[in-house]
Amino acid sequence: MDRLQEMEVFVTVADAGSFAGAGARMRISPPAVTRAIASLEDRLGGRLFNRTTRSLSLTEAGARFLESARRLLADVEEAEKAAVGETAIPHGHLTITASVTFGRSALAPVVSAYFNAHPRVSASVVLLDRVVNLVEEGFDVAVRIAPMPDSGLMARRIGEIRRVLVASPDYLARRGRPQVPADLKQHAFIAFTPLLPNREWRYTDARGTNSVTLAPRFEINDAVAAIKACEAGDGITIALSYMVAEAVRAGRLVTVLDEVTPPPVPVHLVHAQSRLVAPKIRSFVDFSTPLLRATLQALTIGPTDA
Repeated sequence: MDRLQEMEVFVTVADAGSFAGAGARMRISPPAVTRAIASLEDRLGGRLFNRTTRSLSLTEAGARFLESARRLLADVEEAEKAAVGETAIPHGHLTITASVTFGRSALAPVVSAYFNAHPRVSASVVLLDRVVNLVEEGFDVAVRIAPMPDSGLMARRIGEIRRVLVASPDYLARRGRPQVPADLKQHAFIAFTPLLPNREWRYTDARGTNSVTLAPRFEINDAVAAIKACEAGDGITIALSYMVAEAVRAGRLVTVLDEVTPPPVPVHLVHAQSRLVAPKIRSFVDFSTPLLRATLQALTIGPTDA
């Protein structure tokens, strides 16, 4: 974090009365808060808080610094508002990224709807099946389908997605339905490689988290190709639920081993942390959040869909 960010964390801790409360308000982890305060105290050469297991209070130096920090942050915010306009109409160019399949099925229609509502904004949408570095690669907003680490990014949760095993009815009629995870070893398996690292399928059952190592018949890094091979009856594959929702509801695929599926994967809209978010970014996140939440809910499948 830079000095102003550390100062902002300090003020938020003072206002919240705890490191955890400050982390929740700023959407950063408690360890990140602790590191920011430690860095600030080290630079200033003294403690800013008296900390015990039950209480947190400002030291005398901390109380003096709080007043100066509030004033400085207020001056910075006013300068930024004057530069870009706090209530400016969204305008400019947005760069957005998401995974390939999610971008095609869910994000693209939302971006089109956003353009209709905000004609002064243009956008580049880049679909990549990898985690990008927003700052280094120049992206404004990303859709992250993964747990969020302490990354210094602002994140808004929009839902969650299940990982499911699917097969065609024809394949199951010929080879039988697996009853327990170990049965997968006897089946032809089509691996969408990003969801099967080290050829290992991890799942949760009554005993906790376990795994089974598979020997895929066919491996590919494209979800659509893996699902098409599965629909053709070539084997069982693993997919994120939104990828196969339409095929499952149409009867081309059915889910298997629903009782031992992995925990859901959270989905977030993320952007770089800033004291003043550009209107184009703020408006896109606010506009797309309810639409993407509705899309994820519509694409949710479970055992009753099979």
